[in-house]
Amino acid sequence: MPLASSPKHALFDHLAVVARALGHGARLELLDYLAQGERSVEDLARVAGLSLANTSKHLQQLKAAGLVQARRDGKHIRYRLGDERVLDAMAVLRAIAAAHISAVEDLVASYLKGRDALEPVPAQELLDRVRDGLVTLLDVRPPEEYDQAHVAGALNVPLEQLRERLGELPRDREVVAYCRGPWCVLSFEAVAKLREAGFAARRLQDGLPEWRRAGLPVVTH
Repeated sequence: MPLASSPKHALFDHLAVVARALGHGARLELLDYLAQGERSVEDLARVAGLSLANTSKHLQQLKAAGLVQARRDGKHIRYRLGDERVLDAMAVLRAIAAAHISAVEDLVASYLKGRDALEPVPAQELLDRVRDGLVTLLDVRPPEEYDQAHVAGALNVPLEQLRERLGELPRDREVVAYCRGPWCVLSFEAVAKLREAGFAARRLQDGLPEWRRAGLPVVTH
């Protein structure tokens, strides 16, 4: 049987549709935002710094590959992840890139780890410490992301409000900050500001999507 007509060849062609959809930085960034919760095309364009037309085009390609789903909400189209396995694909891409592309390793080391030399808190350790009342847990993402879903017990203090709200935080226990994921700079910057203000502070090893994927307690609205 010629290769072009073989079922195996057809299967790999379909797999390539997914791979091509993942093969653009802007589309990966849109998936990263959608990992926080459902969002409109307009909102995604704003946070990603893309034109509305380009955002819509990228989302259509992701939808064709089954990576996102869409629904109409009045005059707006809202998107969400196709399913939670998209988070697994993103994690594998990050791991492969960090292991085999030196530029990624360099960027992570200088842009992220250079801001925080302390080991992050693993999810299970954080869960135990929150339950025991040993830490103050901060979600430093924007309110619209927090409102859709957040780690149970987390206080929402967006990064831009942190300095003016330091008085709300008890100083007799450690503060742990989290944001969108392992490459999200918000938690790194929050920890730096907290330490400058005299708090004992660390960040969560990953972010909300990874916490949710692990089946740990999440509050949704």
